Amino acid sequence: MTKRQTKRIIRIALAAGTIISMFFVPWTILRAMLTPLPATVQQQLDQAIEYGFDGMIVYVDQGGAAPEFYAAGWKNRENKIPADPHALFKIASIGKLYDAVAITKLVHDGRLSLDKTLADYFPDLKGRIEHADKITLSMMVQHRSGIPNLTNTPDFWINPPQNSQEALERVLDLPANFEPGQDYEYSNTNYLLISLLIEKVTGAGKFEFIKEEILNPLGLKNTFGSIHDVNMDEVMSGYYVGVEEDIKTTDYGSMLATAEDVGIFLRALNDGSLFEEGEQEIYSSIYTFNHTGLIPGYQSIAKYHKDLDLVVIQFVNTTNFDGYDWSLAEIAYKRIVKIIGKRKANKLEPN
Repeated sequence: MTKRQTKRIIRIALAAGTIISMFFVPWTILRAMLTPLPATVQQQLDQAIEYGFDGMIVYVDQGGAAPEFYAAGWKNRENKIPADPHALFKIASIGKLYDAVAITKLVHDGRLSLDKTLADYFPDLKGRIEHADKITLSMMVQHRSGIPNLTNTPDFWINPPQNSQEALERVLDLPANFEPGQDYEYSNTNYLLISLLIEKVTGAGKFEFIKEEILNPLGLKNTFGSIHDVNMDEVMSGYYVGVEEDIKTTDYGSMLATAEDVGIFLRALNDGSLFEEGEQEIYSSIYTFNHTGLIPGYQSIAKYHKDLDLVVIQFVNTTNFDGYDWSLAEIAYKRIVKIIGKRKANKLEPN
């Protein structure tokens, strides 16, 4: 897909999504919430597809049981290829969990300090990012830096930056949104800078460090740094409401993985098996243990439910960015967890 096509698609979609949400959001969401809970996870996926999702994947890992794989709808709508539970998916901000683990390991090894500032690590950014001499690495990891979010800059999704430098230039010389450490605001700029820092300290690509320190020890072979590292036929298509075209070839800089790979990683993150001695305490002090992800065409939820000893990963390949599809996906996710909880309480076998 060309850059011109991408711009046209997103412009059309923004308008179409707004019109659709004005008339249909409340009723569809109410229907999704109030429909009687089905007996099985697969039935819930099939039900969710009826609300307008093109395709869904769900991975379930409950302690002491074999992993479960579910799919519904389309992997590729145009070619009528059914959703594949083992397809690669753009995991978007779920990748921040991997970045935070990488920072943890570098801090534990003494190669980074959570208390050093952005200016300490990147002196050339002093004067280009407000309060660079006060913003600590810890603040960036925790989204407490006050640095403006680059994905909120004009036309980011219509005309995405082609590399890290172009991305960073979108926020240089902008005023801070708040004093460092005094508030919280989710900002992708924090993790762009963290990625650059990992590369500066290790002397290698960020993903290479993640692969060496996280993926290889866990035996994860279906997690990749970008769309340029994979066979695109293995990637689940992505769709924007109101647009027919598949937008999976548009590069927004996301990692890709199977639901199973994300699930294995998430369990290891939560049970501590991913960490060496002393690392889990560092991680717990700086970041969360669950995450969601959202970019055009792809939304994902990755959570560990301690009370059920349960990991559930959900991928949906339809978005519209007005909250409509996201709300429906969250409803579907909560219902899936409820089904599994009831199943465990009644000691039923999965179907």
